[in-house]
Amino acid sequence: MRTTMSDVLILAPEPDMGLAAARAAGWRGCDLGWERLQEQAHAALRNGDSHRAARLWRRAWWLAMLRLSRSDPRYATSLANAGMAARLTGNEALARRRYAHALRLWGAVPDWVEGMTIARRARSSLFHLRMEAKHWDTYQANMRRRTLNFAREAAACLDAAANGASAPFRLHDRWRGEKPAVFDDMRKFLGAALLLATQDPTATNS
Repeated sequence: MRTTMSDVLILAPEPDMGLAAARAAGWRGCDLGWERLQEQAHAALRNGDSHRAARLWRRAWWLAMLRLSRSDPRYATSLANAGMAARLTGNEALARRRYAHALRLWGAVPDWVEGMTIARRARSSLFHLRMEAKHWDTYQANMRRRTLNFAREAAACLDAAANGASAPFRLHDRWRGEKPAVFDDMRKFLGAALLLATQDPTATNS
């Protein structure tokens, strides 16, 4: 698969091994680049550098506009996080409009989840291994139901952000533990749901 200049600019600081694994699973450079930009923006905000966080969220928004489908949940997240960038720079009216638009786009998430591809997970749990081997359809259905729970929480956080309120759920705190080791649509969705930038005074953003 051809690597574009934009891929190189986004991914150059990261180890080649991560990009190679992502590409082997069918991901594009922009898919992994989007995820890393969001992680870097959250890290910058956690470290008190709101200007860098805003720049990174704006960059991820441009990447989404150029490379992601409008039905992709990450597109809605990119718009929402561009809203946080506006909020950080004092443009509250623009921030609320962007969050409200992102919430409307998020309404298409259930259809996206229904059609997403879930890769098999290599787990140490004998129960999960047997579920995957003997009851793959049931396992996928359970994964989709769990995914929709994340979707509902994210929607509630988007609604709160659109109204300038604190988020009712902690999102980014859970990203590190929930991020799958495999590169599939489930990972794309969890990135969209858990890398949303919202006001949550109970979150550590770690």
